[in-house]
Amino acid sequence: MGSGARVSWSWFESATWFAGAAGEDASTPAPELAAVHARHAEFVFACLQRLGVRGAALEDAHQEVFLVVHRRLASYDGRASMTAWLFGICRRVAAAHRRRAHVRHEIPVDPEWDIEDIDADPEQALARGQERREVERVLDMLDLDKRAVLVMYEIEGIECDRIAVLLGIPVGTVYSRLHAARRDFEKAMTRAAARAAGGKAGRR
Repeated sequence: MGSGARVSWSWFESATWFAGAAGEDASTPAPELAAVHARHAEFVFACLQRLGVRGAALEDAHQEVFLVVHRRLASYDGRASMTAWLFGICRRVAAAHRRRAHVRHEIPVDPEWDIEDIDADPEQALARGQERREVERVLDMLDLDKRAVLVMYEIEGIECDRIAVLLGIPVGTVYSRLHAARRDFEKAMTRAAARAAGGKAGRR
């Protein structure tokens, strides 16, 4: 089972209880909600990661998304694909997490990025860890829509036409976001490299 399996079902139990407490017939929407979760939980999990939610916040954000789905599923009209609709919710939840992290001056860290081969050279492992954290820092500076397309294409290897289907946008928009994201990413990495070089020169 994929990464979505790490997320608990507590959100679903809570949503069903609240529906009953409000006098609604929980037996009617529950199968639809369960079906959406069963089919798209891993997609939501991946979207949140693409949008920069990670570490301890990831499971909370995943549950937030499906609580929103529970509240709004009845209003879903099918004009957008389910994945596009879910991505819109993920984007809003991720944006809220980004704002809260900024207010608290947090630097999110994905524990998986710090896992290195135990046989690796310590200096090489440290250098790789620093490079990965710098890449994440730069990705966190990108607009969320650009970031998602860049990660899906460059890191996950998803083709542009498939990205367009998943996000519910024209393929031309995918290409324009990818081009802009690459440009912004390269500029930020160049500035970061210049700062690092200046810092090393100053310590000599």
